[in-house]
Amino acid sequence: MPALLEGKTALVLGVANKWSLAYAVAEAYRREGARLILTYQGERQRETVETIGAELSAARVLPCDVSRENELAALARAIENDGRLDAVLHSIAFANREDLTRPFIETSRSGYLLAQEVSAYSLVAVSRAVAPLMTEGGSIATLSYLGAVRVVPNYNVMGVAKAALEAVVRYLASDLGPRGIRVNAISAGPIKTASARAIGGFSSILDHVAARAPLRRNTDPAEVADAAVFLASTLSRGVTGNVIYVDSGFSIMAV
Repeated sequence: MPALLEGKTALVLGVANKWSLAYAVAEAYRREGARLILTYQGERQRETVETIGAELSAARVLPCDVSRENELAALARAIENDGRLDAVLHSIAFANREDLTRPFIETSRSGYLLAQEVSAYSLVAVSRAVAPLMTEGGSIATLSYLGAVRVVPNYNVMGVAKAALEAVVRYLASDLGPRGIRVNAISAGPIKTASARAIGGFSSILDHVAARAPLRRNTDPAEVADAAVFLASTLSRGVTGNVIYVDSGFSIMAV
């Protein structure tokens, strides 16, 4: 059976370490034959991501702070020199720790705006920068969470940012559809990542999901990665503007 992404170039933003979902997706993209481009934010992340890039045989490892238009423009120019782009995985989110540890009503104005800019608006900025490179159409995918549509204890401002992100997916899907570019989100179940540790009571959330999800277990990163492969491949050519839940079915449960 041929690799699902053979001959395609895939950009992955947000690989922070080997435990991140972006890493699992990048690994799956490579397995399916994609030419990988990874990004890092700032010199502090550079060495780690370059090491990961070497292990994954990435074609390029490029700097990109999604809050800086000049870096997005430079990223697009660097990719354009190599040819077209076929798939993008956006795995970028951030909120101040204090806004995840106090009641949502106490969220600071600056903290709210920061979470929105990095976690939601960045998908708009990234899509605008790279869409011209997707000359034969393609796929843009991002990562969301159930906290976008339900109240999850201690998720707070990040849940509101994820709600905005899912709305962004729908509007981008409408804008970019005529170009043959599909935009979707994967809402993954809770997974032990470095960012998840910032959420208070995360271990109890894992226990709750494992006990009540239809599959009676938590989500494996490889399951999220395989869903991302599906979205990047021609198998999903008719799918856009959707949020696909990869969460052992927990999202369907009322209690």
